[in-house]
Amino acid sequence: MSVVCILTPVVIAAWPAFSAAVAAAATSLGYTVLESMETARGATANTPKVLLEIANSEVVTGTLGRDQRIAVHRDGVTVTFSRDERGRASLCVTGADRTDAQLRALGAELSRAVVQSYVYQRIKDEMRRREFVVVEEETSDDRTIRLKVRHWEN
Repeated sequence: MSVVCILTPVVIAAWPAFSAAVAAAATSLGYTVLESMETARGATANTPKVLLEIANSEVVTGTLGRDQRIAVHRDGVTVTFSRDERGRASLCVTGADRTDAQLRALGAELSRAVVQSYVYQRIKDEMRRREFVVVEEETSDDRTIRLKVRHWEN
C-alpha cells in the first residue's frame, strides 16, 4: 500500500525549535549564524533592508523577550529572524550593493528553507513517536524531500 502526502506547512513553534530550524536551514544554504546581535547591527548599519513575514507562522514565546533574535550572514547579506508583535515570525534582510528585489528573493528562499526544515523535523519526530522507520530518504535538485517509511503491525 502506498500513500502520497502533500503537506501545507503551518509553523507554530517555541522559540528554541524555531531557532533550531533557522540554524539548520541557514547552514544548508551556506549562511553562518552570527555570534551576537551586536555583530549583526554593525554589519547592517546604513544598508538597504527588506522586511518579510514567514507565512502561516506563529512563534510561541513564553520566555522570549522582545529583543531576542537570531541572525545569519552570507556574501554581504544579513538575515535577522525575530518575532513581531502579533507572534508571527518575521525577518529583516539587509545587504549592501543589493536591490530590494534581490534582498526579497534571498529572504524568501531562506524563509522557505526554514519552514521546510521545521516541518521536516516535526514529521520525523512524529514518525519516530508512532514507530515508523525511514527506509529511504531522497532530496532532489529543487530541494524536494521524499521519505519512504515503513510500519510493522505487531
